[in-house]
Amino acid sequence: MEHRAGYVNIIGNPNVGKSTLMNAFVGERLSIITSKAQTTRHRILGIVNGDDFQVLFSDTPGIIKPAYELQNSMMDFVKSAFEDADILVYMVEIGEKELKDEAFFNKIIHSKIPVLLLLNKIDKSNQEQLEEQMQMWKEKVPNAEIYPISALENFNVQTVFDRIIELLPVSPAFYPKDALTDKPERFFVNETIREKILLNYDKEIPYAVEIETEEFIEDDNIIRIRAVIMVERDTQKGIIIGHKGAALKKVGIQAREDLEKFFGKQIHLATYVKVNKDWRSSAYQLKRFGYNQK
Repeated sequence: MEHRAGYVNIIGNPNVGKSTLMNAFVGERLSIITSKAQTTRHRILGIVNGDDFQVLFSDTPGIIKPAYELQNSMMDFVKSAFEDADILVYMVEIGEKELKDEAFFNKIIHSKIPVLLLLNKIDKSNQEQLEEQMQMWKEKVPNAEIYPISALENFNVQTVFDRIIELLPVSPAFYPKDALTDKPERFFVNETIREKILLNYDKEIPYAVEIETEEFIEDDNIIRIRAVIMVERDTQKGIIIGHKGAALKKVGIQAREDLEKFFGKQIHLATYVKVNKDWRSSAYQLKRFGYNQK
């Protein structure tokens, strides 16, 4: 039997369920999932292996009009998703009318590779609304195969996965067959802590935060981690720490519980907060944190 392998890149507006879908495909929580927009900042590669296939799923940041340097970098990740895709998954949700960037939309409708348009969150609609939306997207993106799904309820996800396997090009595997992702352990530590900050703080705070794991020491039974939470201003530092350190302690406990599940080991997690003034607008700092790939 011929071996198939290829890149399947998932794009769409913020908060349409891209990360939920990729995690459903991969079977591991590789991408952060919260109800806040712009949760995914990087392209995250999740790998699904079978005897005769390897699918490289890429979860990208939601498409926005950039307001500062960090968001420019996030949109560069989306642009790169168009360049190396073998299959494009364009994800929309019930009630949505368009992509927030016309140039990206034009790339989708003129794509030379297979496009699967997934109409997500159909559990929140009725039959009439679903039929209307299916018709509208057929007219807007005539080159796409359209599938109604619920990523959260796992409805129709297997059907889409089976179709992806059929569309993959014949190719040897790109990564070892036991690989789950191309990201290092520290990346998942950073993302887990950032997810807890997104869940526990409001307004600007979650978007002004970056995590840096300074120490990751693994022994047989325990992993010792030291992570720094970067903020842009002193006032943000105070909010992150909270009264008598209670807010920071809560983030640490929640992150440690998730990391113990992810790594299957006891975790000792120490977190600190530092001010790194205006890091989101600094090309040097963004490169250091892995955003600017140029």
